[in-house]
Amino acid sequence: MSKSKPISAPDPGADAPAYTVVARRYRPQQFAELIGQEHVANALVNALKSGRVAHAYLFTGARGVGKTSAARILAKALNCMKSDRPTATPCDECDSCRAVMTGDDVDVLEIDGASNNKVEEVRDLRQNVGFRPARGRYKIYIIDEVHMLSTSAFNALLKTLEEPPEHVKFILATTEVQKIPITILSRCQRFDFAHVGPAKIFDQLKRIVEREGHLADDDALRLVARRAAGSMRDSQSLLDQLLASAQGKLTTEQVSAVLGTAADDRVIDLARAVIGGDARAALDLIAAWVDRGLQIGELVDQLVEYWRALMLVSCGGPEVRELPVSPNQFEAVKTQSQSVSLDTILAGLEVLTATKARMRGSAHTQVLLEMAVVRLCRLGDLRSLDQLVQALSQPGVQSAVVATGAGTPAPTRAAAPVPVAAEAAKKNGPLAGALTAKPAENGSPNNGTSTVPLSESTLQDVWNRFYRYAGERYPILAKHLNSVSSYAISAPNSLVIRFPSSYSESHDTCSAETGSLRLADALKKVTGQTIALRFERDRAPNSQPLVREAQPSLASRGDVKQLLPSLPLFKKALDLFGAQIRQVDDGFNPFAAPPKEAETKDGTDEEG
Repeated sequence: MSKSKPISAPDPGADAPAYTVVARRYRPQQFAELIGQEHVANALVNALKSGRVAHAYLFTGARGVGKTSAARILAKALNCMKSDRPTATPCDECDSCRAVMTGDDVDVLEIDGASNNKVEEVRDLRQNVGFRPARGRYKIYIIDEVHMLSTSAFNALLKTLEEPPEHVKFILATTEVQKIPITILSRCQRFDFAHVGPAKIFDQLKRIVEREGHLADDDALRLVARRAAGSMRDSQSLLDQLLASAQGKLTTEQVSAVLGTAADDRVIDLARAVIGGDARAALDLIAAWVDRGLQIGELVDQLVEYWRALMLVSCGGPEVRELPVSPNQFEAVKTQSQSVSLDTILAGLEVLTATKARMRGSAHTQVLLEMAVVRLCRLGDLRSLDQLVQALSQPGVQSAVVATGAGTPAPTRAAAPVPVAAEAAKKNGPLAGALTAKPAENGSPNNGTSTVPLSESTLQDVWNRFYRYAGERYPILAKHLNSVSSYAISAPNSLVIRFPSSYSESHDTCSAETGSLRLADALKKVTGQTIALRFERDRAPNSQPLVREAQPSLASRGDVKQLLPSLPLFKKALDLFGAQIRQVDDGFNPFAAPPKEAETKDGTDEEG
């Protein structure tokens, strides 16, 4: 990309020359200077060179990314007087180019859609398009914030926009393209302007600082580039403010003071306290920052960026490009991402983004931030649904939970007490104790023994261990594993699991993204290897599940009623709710398998 040439400020009076802000003086003047919009620049250059310039263009994108600048460059390229035809490189020296640069060209009319949104003003535009340009080739209308036009104004513009005179070009610009009627969109060539990356903004800011004769730390400019949120104009406006207020070299401390943000090391300290579960230290840090006048909203933005960096490093490793943190924070992010799980990081991001949304219009921003930080500190105490199911399957847990919820002490048992961490039991009650009990028994698939690598000779042993561990860790998925008809090694470190064609529900559940990831994790715990799992429907005729539970014949309802209390499901229901079995319907069989899909396709109901 070629470098932008600063435009000298206009001199409205000899006594007091006016100052022109950086964003205006360093506005792009050529297509090659559109930073971050190379796809748009290349398309427009090719259209000019080939003579295929459309009669209407729509430029859409966020604020400060170059939409109006591109419109002015295109207007100069169409009317440059040093060329006998539209050119991709306007001279910036002829009267037409200079007039467009200053906004004084009579043939290039810039219209603000927000203040000229009435149908009467569009009717005036329709009448004026019939007049030929005063000196240029084309009469060009640049309508900024075109989405602000009223519905009647859009309707009045339709016919003119579809078939304008050959000497008229329309360039529409908007930040909210979704508000523009589809009838307008279909009559324009649309170009979407992208956010400008922090690295490109940093390079441009560094060039501006050098040309302005100032000094600035690279870390300070990188911080400005990140805070601009993809807007080149916002970054230049902020830089202009910093250069005007800074004395000497621009530093990160001065940038943080102007922005009202916390220093990098302070954010690291807060993240360390949160990940360590130290809510008191985290709240003390927030209170100290508020006393110093830091902006709560800016601090939440910093925390969102920091947690996003944790997520990126946790997923892609430290080689992820353009992390939204400073080089000083990179090592801390790299270390902390290894000490916390990805699920915890994602949960933290959800808490922070929800807090940012709740702060809009709220007068209690500090309270909302403190609540969010406390929640982040307690994320380590939360348990997944699988862990809760596993805890509830342990003897005595259900009755303890019910008793605690009812305000009565849990009944004591003759069995030895389960070891429970005192602090966890104090905070979360008996359920937390159950989750922390017996880590060797429930946390390892092999009960302390070594892993078994997957091979043809160990396939049966690996499957048995995998089946047992899945039953302990993921009981719902283990139920579907009962329907497996065969399994085999399809390739090195690859296992194929087949289901009978009539057991499509079990196949779909296990092959779903969540199910396959959990089963792959269980297999990795057993083998110590990353095994690729593939789930297929068994094409063998009359294939049946490997696990076939015996279904005893039941002589009478009395026999069933005597048998039910000994079954695990009914026993837990009796213990949990204090229930009693009063009636058993004829033909009820607790061992009966669910009906197969093939048996119910005809829509008839069969009673067993």
